[in-house]
Amino acid sequence: MDIFISSAFGNSQKKKEKKMKISAAVVAAAFSLAFSFILVNFTGQCDAALQQGFYKGKCNSLDVEAIVASVVKRRVNDKPRVAAGLIRLFFHDCFVNGCDASILLDGDSSEKTAPPNLSVSGYDVIDEAKGLLEEACAGVVSCADIIAIAARDAVQLSEGGRYEVQTGRRDGFVSLASNVDLPSPRFSVSQSADAFAKKGIGLTEMVLLLGGHTIGFTNCSLFQDRLYDFNNTGKPDPTMDPLLVMKLRLICPRNSPADRIPVSLDQNLRSTFIVDNSFYKQIRLGRGILQIDQALALDPLTNNTVASLANGNDFLARFGQAMVKLGAVDVLTDSQGEIRESCHFKNKPRSTFLFG
Repeated sequence: MDIFISSAFGNSQKKKEKKMKISAAVVAAAFSLAFSFILVNFTGQCDAALQQGFYKGKCNSLDVEAIVASVVKRRVNDKPRVAAGLIRLFFHDCFVNGCDASILLDGDSSEKTAPPNLSVSGYDVIDEAKGLLEEACAGVVSCADIIAIAARDAVQLSEGGRYEVQTGRRDGFVSLASNVDLPSPRFSVSQSADAFAKKGIGLTEMVLLLGGHTIGFTNCSLFQDRLYDFNNTGKPDPTMDPLLVMKLRLICPRNSPADRIPVSLDQNLRSTFIVDNSFYKQIRLGRGILQIDQALALDPLTNNTVASLANGNDFLARFGQAMVKLGAVDVLTDSQGEIRESCHFKNKPRSTFLFG
């Protein structure tokens, strides 16, 4: 499932690194101060371990975010669907073990091999950005931060405006397919809400994040039952617009290969590659593709939020806020995790030589 306006974030204070020998007492005091410092973005949400502009002055005077943006811009301009892939990559990473780039690790039983992740894309974009950053300042920028920055750039390049990204994440060590437990596109609203709540994300934020489907695509296999045999009734889903059912049956014949043609999750085809509130307008018309998307517009838990987003003009700002909050889920910072040399592999242990 592919998921996922210029807004003013609160400016965070920048900390300058000082190299000096200090007493253990001063170290303890500095440590305490660092963790009491609160970084607030424009939503009122915060994460004291992350900050805007974390890499300023740390990459040989180069702009880390600009380097990532240059790669993403070229890739999205060449192939607009790359933007949706990067947003989805960000979501799939953060929802398993937190935003630690564990989805990027290779391995026979890594997260990449889990069924929900087999169609995830965007790895090559992250790899290219990482390669440039390693040339610019080796061992400084985490793969986890590159994913977060690239997702923001994907939103901006899709006319969704720019929100400020908090950085300072480090990369995780664990990547297991058995840990991948993503909310299903066939979930009810309550089931989906429970899954998001486990990550500290509320109901309204869930509706906003699923709004990332405004530039998303999916395959017939994830909604074909809604066209022919919904809930084993032998009939299509009655909540789907009958004209849309007819259209989708032409794309997804009953006995054809299920995933031959990607289908846009926002059925306003003039808005296919634009991050806007069109998705919410479409699901209110019974034109949701995935079961969970259509349920958002019908369930009493979320229908008022959907109506507000469909009729209002604040979706872009609120979507940016929700993306910032998602990016703070279970992050590794400071001495936790590592800065990978390659996003595909954990760093090799460094040998220790003893001289006698």
